[in-house]
Amino acid sequence: MGMTFNAFRGLACLVAIAALAGCGRGITSEPGGAPNLEEWAANVRARPAPPLDPLPVMQQFETFEYAAQGMRDPFSAAFSNEGGGSGPRPDSNRRKQTLEQFPLDSLDMVGSLGAGSSLTALVMAPDKVTYRVGPGVYMGQNDGRVTSVSEDRIELVELVPDGSGGWLERPASIALDDN
Repeated sequence: MGMTFNAFRGLACLVAIAALAGCGRGITSEPGGAPNLEEWAANVRARPAPPLDPLPVMQQFETFEYAAQGMRDPFSAAFSNEGGGSGPRPDSNRRKQTLEQFPLDSLDMVGSLGAGSSLTALVMAPDKVTYRVGPGVYMGQNDGRVTSVSEDRIELVELVPDGSGGWLERPASIALDDN
């Protein structure tokens, strides 16, 4: 059995050497070694190059001259809040009251106290505290000043910016909450 194994090993080595010799023949540069590769490379070099796409036509744009010398400057002092416009303005020196920290739509009128000209409204804020409100009290975040109080509603006037540096008075009201 030892002899058969050695014979088999020798035969396997001869087959491997023959296979490697066959592989080496294709790599060498001997005549007939790689004629197909050289022939293919020569054919590719001899082919004419494909035509290029034509260049795109550049679009001609109309020129426009921007001349803003005669127009107003949107950043000048004439359009700021410190500008010299007439009309109502918020009092920047006035101390803010407690109900001015809440948006007007978050305040609810829950009742009223008194009668006639001494009528006082009861307003519940989002912090679940009830406040007494009468004419002249400020509430809401737009400098809303209470103008009148009735048993079922509070009338007030808010100051809102008009977009051009001035202020507009806007009427608003809060009705008695029926809940």
